[in-house]
Amino acid sequence: MSTATRTRTQTIREAAQEATMSDKKTTQKSGTTAKGFTPEERAAMKERARELKAEARASKNKADGESDVLAKIAEMQGPDRAMAKRLHAIVKASAPPLSPKTWYGMPAYAKDGKVVCYFQSAQKFNSRYATFGFSDEANIDEGAMWPTSFALKELTAADEARIGALVKKAVS
Repeated sequence: MSTATRTRTQTIREAAQEATMSDKKTTQKSGTTAKGFTPEERAAMKERARELKAEARASKNKADGESDVLAKIAEMQGPDRAMAKRLHAIVKASAPPLSPKTWYGMPAYAKDGKVVCYFQSAQKFNSRYATFGFSDEANIDEGAMWPTSFALKELTAADEARIGALVKKAVS
């Protein structure tokens, strides 16, 4: 096991232990239990740890990432699944250099191993809408302020065109 892999594995274990411990901590002043992470957040962290281990074991290629993303999309419920399938096609058509992969259990698309954009289903964190977002790796800057994620309840043709243009811009 390389030093980098060992260090990454240790970091993951330490983060998991801290997350577990934070649930049990009490505040000094009030004596009440600290809130900690929600079950959904804990599940996302565990999923990300599994993803990192899988990537470390085998050099992930585009085909492996594609099958992982399609499997995650298949697990989604109704409207989120339909939007995720459509977004997957839009991202692939708009930015062929991006590699599909999962990121915290969500479909994501990376350039040189770094996530550029992702889709978060509404059911992921029990939200009332799905989200399509961009990481800081995306080149979508517009002046001093710009949106980095978009709430989605459905996809219209205009939304699809806008997302396609943003994804193209993100990888430019």
